[in-house]
Amino acid sequence: MKLEDIGFYTLSDNRAQQASMTSLLHRCELILTDRCNFKCGYCRGAKPGYSGDLTLIDAMKTLHSWFAEGLKNVRFSGGEPTLYPQLHDLIVQCRLHNVERIALSTNGSAKTDDYLRLCDKGVNDFSISLDACCSSTSAIMSGIKGMHEHIMRNINVLSELTYVTVGVVLTDKNAGELLDIVRVAQDAGVSDIRIISAAQWDTTLRISADLPDIPHMPIYTYRLANMRAGRNVRGIKESDTNRCPLVLDDMAVNKDRHFPCIIYMREHGEPIGVVGKNMRREQERWFLHHDTHLDRICKMNCLDVCVDYNNRWEELHAA
Repeated sequence: MKLEDIGFYTLSDNRAQQASMTSLLHRCELILTDRCNFKCGYCRGAKPGYSGDLTLIDAMKTLHSWFAEGLKNVRFSGGEPTLYPQLHDLIVQCRLHNVERIALSTNGSAKTDDYLRLCDKGVNDFSISLDACCSSTSAIMSGIKGMHEHIMRNINVLSELTYVTVGVVLTDKNAGELLDIVRVAQDAGVSDIRIISAAQWDTTLRISADLPDIPHMPIYTYRLANMRAGRNVRGIKESDTNRCPLVLDDMAVNKDRHFPCIIYMREHGEPIGVVGKNMRREQERWFLHHDTHLDRICKMNCLDVCVDYNNRWEELHAA
């Protein structure tokens, strides 16, 4: 399997062949705030000591550290990043430094005009939460009533302008509606659908046989094939590599600490080190000495796409 077939634009065989401490930073994610106007039951919340907004000074420091390493793709998230008052300033900086993809993970609740302004500033990748197909389930999943129609309107508008994926987090409260959620997303014209089980409800997904094939959505197609084969979205098997080469050119930052990945950070894992000139060296040290099979967060929560990347890296470097 070539990594390009998975559908994530940040993954490729060429990246896996080139990844090292000195290669370009391929993908980085910055947590801007832990504040959110939703109360999703599956959200872990901020790790103790990491609450509040990132200062603009610290945000710029992190971005410029990444720019110096040739950052290709960046993602801003939270909490809800549209609540961060200096978001536009950060996007402008990324555009000035020729970052190829400027992504935003959002619950879709901001005003439509605010999202359009973000597009104008340079955001060209929106990942919007869509955990329900109707208002009643949306209220259960988000803890907020009356937002479903507004979110769908934003998804429809943005899908006509740029790359939009919807993230569908499944729990026992909405798993039975997956077919309807997929249909709603498809009708909205999204570029792709990312289905994932919540960490607290980690199970092999028993999907409806009626889920449609949507060939032009590669991420959806990849994960649908995995689910049909009985493969869980999360977890490392004994036959998988015990190393994480993804960490070599990919990182997540919260406050002044950097983590091996966004999943590790959200599951309250310990940071690798402090934001600064030694980040790449600290990431490489983690790669060389960290056994993912012995780390419960990695073992239980690593996503299928990351597992496949790491296995492919091992295959390419063993050749």
